[in-house]
Amino acid sequence: MSAHSLPNSTPVWHALDVDKTLQLLASDRSTGLTSEEVQQRLQKYGLNELQETGGRSSWVIFLDQFKNIMLVMLIAVAIISAFLDLQDNEFPKDAIAIGLIVVLNGILGYLQESRAEKALAALKRLSAPLVRVIRDGRIVEVEAKELVPGDIMLLEAGVQLAADARLIEEQNLQVREAALTGEAQAIEKQADIQLQENTGIGDRLNMVFQGTEVVQGRAKAIVTGTGMQTELGRIAAMIQSVESEPTPLQQRMSHLGNVLVGGSLVLVALVVVGGVLQNSNFDPANLDFGNFNELLEVSLSMAVAVVPEGLPAVITVTLALGTQRMVRRQALIRKLPAVETLGSVTTICSDKTGTLTQNKMVVQAVYANDKYFQVTGEGYIPHGQFLLDNQNIEVSEYPVLHALLVACALCNDAVLQQEQSQWIILGDPTEGALLSLAGKAGIEKDQWEARLPRVAEFPFSSERKRMSVICSTKHEAQNALAFDNTGSYLMFTKGSPELTLVRCTQIHCGERSIPLTEAQRQEILAQNNAMAGKGLRVLGFAYKPLATLPDEGSEDTSERELVWLGLVGMLDAPRPEVREAVARCRDAGIRPVMITGDHQLTAQAIATDLGIAQSGDRVLTGQELEHMSQPELEKQVDLVSIYARVSPEHKLRIVQALQRRGRVVAMTGDGVNDAPALKQADIGIAMGITGTDVSKEASDMVLLDDNFATIVAATEEGRVVYTNIRRFIKYILGSNIGEVLTIAAAPLLGLGGVPLSPLQILWMNLVTDGLPALALAVEPAEPDVMKRPPFSPRESIFARGLGFYMVRIGIIFAIISITLMVWAYYHTHTPEYPRDPRTWRTMVFTTLCLAQMGHAIAVRSNTRLTIELNPFSNRYLLAAVVVTAILQLMLVYVPPLRAFFDTFWLSPLELAICFGFSTLLFVWVELEKLFLRIVKRH
Repeated sequence: MSAHSLPNSTPVWHALDVDKTLQLLASDRSTGLTSEEVQQRLQKYGLNELQETGGRSSWVIFLDQFKNIMLVMLIAVAIISAFLDLQDNEFPKDAIAIGLIVVLNGILGYLQESRAEKALAALKRLSAPLVRVIRDGRIVEVEAKELVPGDIMLLEAGVQLAADARLIEEQNLQVREAALTGEAQAIEKQADIQLQENTGIGDRLNMVFQGTEVVQGRAKAIVTGTGMQTELGRIAAMIQSVESEPTPLQQRMSHLGNVLVGGSLVLVALVVVGGVLQNSNFDPANLDFGNFNELLEVSLSMAVAVVPEGLPAVITVTLALGTQRMVRRQALIRKLPAVETLGSVTTICSDKTGTLTQNKMVVQAVYANDKYFQVTGEGYIPHGQFLLDNQNIEVSEYPVLHALLVACALCNDAVLQQEQSQWIILGDPTEGALLSLAGKAGIEKDQWEARLPRVAEFPFSSERKRMSVICSTKHEAQNALAFDNTGSYLMFTKGSPELTLVRCTQIHCGERSIPLTEAQRQEILAQNNAMAGKGLRVLGFAYKPLATLPDEGSEDTSERELVWLGLVGMLDAPRPEVREAVARCRDAGIRPVMITGDHQLTAQAIATDLGIAQSGDRVLTGQELEHMSQPELEKQVDLVSIYARVSPEHKLRIVQALQRRGRVVAMTGDGVNDAPALKQADIGIAMGITGTDVSKEASDMVLLDDNFATIVAATEEGRVVYTNIRRFIKYILGSNIGEVLTIAAAPLLGLGGVPLSPLQILWMNLVTDGLPALALAVEPAEPDVMKRPPFSPRESIFARGLGFYMVRIGIIFAIISITLMVWAYYHTHTPEYPRDPRTWRTMVFTTLCLAQMGHAIAVRSNTRLTIELNPFSNRYLLAAVVVTAILQLMLVYVPPLRAFFDTFWLSPLELAICFGFSTLLFVWVELEKLFLRIVKRH
């Protein structure tokens, strides 16, 4: 069969037998493909590489920043301002200053958005460079990119898979698929089985996948998919198909810009029309446009005043400060807007392994001689207690338990060792847990191997689901052993409880063995089922005295008439701090959800233990998800808190369903399979220790300690950041509304000219607004920040009374400023420059700036008076107020600055009047707090 007659639609390879797979792929298990067939297939399928779709270029990202409606308005203002200045033969310093602000804001936006997505590059790094294949009947090494469907790959321990493949034959093959499924435990593969078509990735035992690693055994496999047709390729396609949605903060800022620009244009129209009508004695038939340029200057000043030019910089710095605080709490933020988004999270979808659990198998229970022992301890540390009926016991007093633990240590290929105060496992985590268990009873593998040296073994096989080791007893006195030993050798066996028990005819009791009754057999199976029902991985142990060393390959005959020892149940134990973190989530109105590739019983046991779900709650499996439509899933996502045996597309669908229900979703993950869902989620959270490069590049945040509790701590910081952003927006915009109304009033009151130039307004918006706003950004957290539900992500920035506050305070601010302006216009003069207009304008300028300092101090709390607050709890605000006031006075009294900003020297009395008027805003805000307190009491 030629390459062109290969199947066009992709068969379900795991549901086919080996011969059918070879037939469909037109390949031979012994000779592989010919060189000619390889070339034909390369032309048809292309290179075995992941393909990248084009994204936005850096220039496009930069230019997109100037689509912001506030920046567009500032650009228009700068152009008109430059035109008017050049018309009057003046240097266009206002236009240049506005232009610089526009460019700086554009650069800030670009820096936030321009981090190139590197998830695909990280995926590509998972490909192995060279692969051993059979071609033209010979074993050759080829580059991974040259693999084609139908190639016969040769696999051995340490090999990284370069393509998806169907196993043809295998010997004791184990593959670690953590990068793809997220589960650390190696999977035992079987070539000679056929599976159901809807079998999930984690259960496809006859398949191997690109990006995974062979940890044990050998195999021959036929390539079924390359490039974008592999499971990794499907993940790459999903990553690139996910479109980034604007964060809640970005949506609110966009809405804020629309409101501000729309409001300013209405005011500009009112001022221009009102000024023209006033100049025409309100006679529409004889309109006089003689003062149009003056009205245009007023309009320009108003437009500059309404746009909070310093706001993007203040928000960026605030988010950056939030990231620094989060790093101290073990959360690394990769994308600044994620800081605020964390504060809006309503649902945390967490992987199980390593995040909710320790990613270390820990023995929880032992059943031996009709007794159920609980085992304490954390991780692989060989220290803990054995409890019987909640009472601590000595293992030496229970010979059967002691014998079982000796079997755990000897029937074991792993090594437990201590490195820099950390206990680590070299080998299989399950066997490591058994060594740790034995160590808790003082049974060390090295010492017992010296007493009972291993002389032979029957390796684990997927058919037997057992392994056995044969130890010599020649150098050990028989009475020193806890076994009924009548021969020169002891064989220890561990494996599947059912398949090991069926080989047993006796049971160890005390220091001897007795016949195993049917009642005892049924009780052992009942205990096995009970332990498995708690999510434990259960192993059965047995032994057998041998008079002679068994022959190699005699497993079937040797592993008979065994003596039963007991059951050992282990679990990837929950992190001790996670239970409290889940409770904090509940208090904060955040719903935790577990999404795992592990078995549903294990997932349910962990979730129930941690409080994520209640006993009896529904567990939704990947197989059930497969048959659900998206609308059906959307109906279920608010009811289900545990998802088990899920695949990459399932995780993506769950996140999308939650988002369509209006939830703000944080999704954790560490494997390659998690990357699409991490990118789709409002907050993608990758694991810093166990996470793959792919998951980190697709995420918004990286947990440096892989701990669920850190997510909750970061969420608290996010809430603090959002509260502070609202606080300084309230401060900035309340002040800006006052400025706009003051500027608009000047021509309508016939004061002849603009009270503030665009340059002076820029100074206020950048310096006198900016410095106190930055200080407000580090205001300490409120006591109830994690005792309330998250605020709706769809709420406007003006929600919960903020909009009314800004308008109300803006009007009061304007009344104070306009009163000062009218008084100064009619009462200020100097001997040198009688009624110099710069005097009253400088007084207005100074009063507006100083009044904002009082406003910044008052706005720290909505309910508590300033005298009730600790002034040193935010020392940055005190410093900002003092520094800003000094800078403002320098603009009035330092000649070069006075000339540049077009201000005028004020007498001590005039300055005192400015200070007096400016304190009135502070007094008003404090009186409002008192009034609200009195109303609340009554």
